[in-house]
Amino acid sequence: MTVPLIRAEHLSVRYRRARGGDILACRDLTLTVQAEETVALVGESGSGKSTIGKTFVRLIEPSAGHLWFRDRDVAHLAGSALMDYHRAAQMIFQDPFSSLNPWHTVAHHIRRPLARLQHLRGSAAEAEIDRLLEQVNLTPTGQFRDKYPHELSGGQRQRVAIARALAANPVFIAADEPISMLDVSLRADVLRLLESLQTRHALSFLYITHDLASARYLAHRIAVVYGGSLIELAEAGELVEHPAHPYTRLLLAASPGSPMTGALPETEQSAPDLSPMRSGCPFAPRCPHVMDRCREVMPDWTPAAPEHDVACHLHA
Repeated sequence: MTVPLIRAEHLSVRYRRARGGDILACRDLTLTVQAEETVALVGESGSGKSTIGKTFVRLIEPSAGHLWFRDRDVAHLAGSALMDYHRAAQMIFQDPFSSLNPWHTVAHHIRRPLARLQHLRGSAAEAEIDRLLEQVNLTPTGQFRDKYPHELSGGQRQRVAIARALAANPVFIAADEPISMLDVSLRADVLRLLESLQTRHALSFLYITHDLASARYLAHRIAVVYGGSLIELAEAGELVEHPAHPYTRLLLAASPGSPMTGALPETEQSAPDLSPMRSGCPFAPRCPHVMDRCREVMPDWTPAAPEHDVACHLHA
């Protein structure tokens, strides 16, 4: 059996707060990403998606559980060992303006990871900068190398961010809402770029989004997360056409162009409870099908169809 490229096992991330109590932004997550696979992590704002992505690339250290990269647990790496992992795992951030330093040029943003992670300097680094800019369609490269972020459009800035991630020569990239800050006319171009780069570089992606339409286009599988917990996982087309969890159906009903008609009624619209003391299904307070056991016991994973699993008492 093929070993997954990335495998999270019972992964949890706790944020400690001086006031108001701790929160579990990621709770007991088990998820795999195969080589050259795109897994979309879908959920509304505050569901824990960005925390999971940053943990997968080890910008955040998990509080519990394991994070396997091939056959090595990278959950608690530090120092040079962590830098070695960052050569393999990179991140594209949501806001292409705030993720770039306004004081530095496009070339500087790409030159730095080339030097730190690939040990490329001088003419070799300059040639690689041009090659990466060409790959993200920022040509002629001479027109972009010396520009600053404020001199670029939003789509151009995001392409620079993608080139910077590629500069480490990774095999895994967590892309955190990479099109949400872009004009609608540019989103399809960036998705096609990511798709072509995956083929060219044999990349695996964790594609983080709230948009099920783009998730279905780009991803092989879709994982739905709510309140820090994974609640549904299936092949992309299967999940969109046959959603099993009430929350997934709610997301589809809110998506433009969705085949689902009519809104799913909710009992309330409060934010999910991220307290470590929470019990039961995180969606129970909003679910129109809630039962007493939903509030008391977190449901186990249940097959809703072949290769389609859901954590919901309705399917137990």
